Amino acid sequence: MTTLTFTTCQAAIAEPMCADVVRHLAGQLNIETRFVVDIAWEMRERLLYAGEIDAGWICGAPYVRATNGPDASVELLAAPVFAAPRYQDRPIYFSDVIVRRDSAYGSFADLRGARWAYNNHGSHSGYEVVRYYLARIGLNGDFFGQVIISGAHQRSVEMILSGQADAAAIDSTVLELMFAREPALSERLRVIEVLGPSSQPPWVIGRRVPATLRRTLRETLIHMHEDAEGRVILARHGVARFAPVTDADYDDVRQMLRVADARGVRL
Repeated sequence: MTTLTFTTCQAAIAEPMCADVVRHLAGQLNIETRFVVDIAWEMRERLLYAGEIDAGWICGAPYVRATNGPDASVELLAAPVFAAPRYQDRPIYFSDVIVRRDSAYGSFADLRGARWAYNNHGSHSGYEVVRYYLARIGLNGDFFGQVIISGAHQRSVEMILSGQADAAAIDSTVLELMFAREPALSERLRVIEVLGPSSQPPWVIGRRVPATLRRTLRETLIHMHEDAEGRVILARHGVARFAPVTDADYDDVRQMLRVADARGVRL
């Protein structure tokens, strides 16, 4: 029996969704699957590009960088469409700039000199889109008084709540999952700016996987919401469906990276 290894480089709070989708794929396609999340996300990403992990959910910015050439080792499968109305039935998401509810910050402009936290430099929603936003308004990372690498979106939120940081840009779907898990959080935080939308992080698959199996996986994901069990799984995690995506759908991310890189913006 065929065995495929899956992973995710997204926030830990989204791992249950990935695990459920992988189990569904295994049942639908009668294949064995492994879901790898017990190593650092950086290692998961390297193993995915090296072909030692077959497929996974990765951020849009790393996808763009990894496929910037003719010898890319991965290709697109599909991207989730989250069910909340703000996503307009499209595979998009936002970066919500958050502060403590009792803070004096009212807009991004008020954050000059503030303590800014971000999850990691490989993140579009936490890092790259912020570089782009600063570049677009003629600023650099020194706009902030201090920049702190938290290591994860959830950790950035914790640092804001504990007073160790003043603000951060959080993947909107991650923030919504956190609010769903702990509703009281929404009463302790405020969104003062919304960056985006950006193309939703894609599920990708290694090109070493046979082409017929790649096509079958893609079709199974795209039609998952048409299956009764699939709909239940997706709804459990706030997802409406998986959408087909093409490389051109990530041109928005490419353009953001080009602008931020050209202007030398760093955090």
